[in-house]
Amino acid sequence: MTSVSETQAILLVHGPDRKGIVAAFSQTLFGHGCGIVSSEQHTDVESSVFYQRIVFDAAELHTDRVSLERGIEEVASRLGMTCEVRWPKPKRVAIFVSKYAHCLWELLLRHDAGELPGVEIVQIVSNHEDLRHVAEHFSVPYAVFKVTKDTKRAVEDRELALLKDKQVDLVVLARYMQIITDEFCAAYPHRVINIHHSFLPAFIGSKPYHRAHARGVKLVGATAHYATADLDEGPIIEQDCARISHKNSIDDLLRKGRVLEKNVLVTAVRAHVEDRIIVYESKCVVFGE
Repeated sequence: MTSVSETQAILLVHGPDRKGIVAAFSQTLFGHGCGIVSSEQHTDVESSVFYQRIVFDAAELHTDRVSLERGIEEVASRLGMTCEVRWPKPKRVAIFVSKYAHCLWELLLRHDAGELPGVEIVQIVSNHEDLRHVAEHFSVPYAVFKVTKDTKRAVEDRELALLKDKQVDLVVLARYMQIITDEFCAAYPHRVINIHHSFLPAFIGSKPYHRAHARGVKLVGATAHYATADLDEGPIIEQDCARISHKNSIDDLLRKGRVLEKNVLVTAVRAHVEDRIIVYESKCVVFGE
């Protein structure tokens, strides 16, 4: 897992590919007293879009953060690029769940084992009481919001107020069996990660394992993506699959799928909190660990 020290920050850049991009940003960082720790870049040849992630050390920064960001923005503007500097700070995470516990347990266990450094799990939200004991085991606050078709928007407003009060940076839908509204997605753009129990774009919607079994597929999968106004069609962060055969029952698919779901979700959350993702149009560029 990549780790960033207290003196290091991350620069994310994307835009039209052209000569001199790497040199321009490197010289700007050097000019402010920063050293590059690592750099990864990619050019999408078909769209001619350049992506770069730079980890730099600001321990000997001889200006200040505002001046550095202004200098970076001037370079980005000149090159027609989009840029963002991510300074080190804990990521405050809220997990939404219903009755399925496997993804919740995985996130909490990995966090407890130190595998999600820089993450603070500050709240668990559910529409059922069933998993309160899991939250209590890890001493995480657990709030229940009963949802009906008629009360959905009002309940979401209460949930959003809670998230704002807890200063939440990222919402993780860990098999939360409710469709969140466009307004919720708009409040956390590219900051709501959902785990879907199929290899999207196949079997969008409910009961994908049952439909996969009915179709006689040879692979089942899981997909972690950013939630958007379009159901199960947000930018994909991570996927994995497992081979199955005609011998496998629906229960077998569910069992294999649970393993995929929890691992794919943790991988996606880790990529997000480590600032390794650039979202461009309908897809994600995910840089390596």
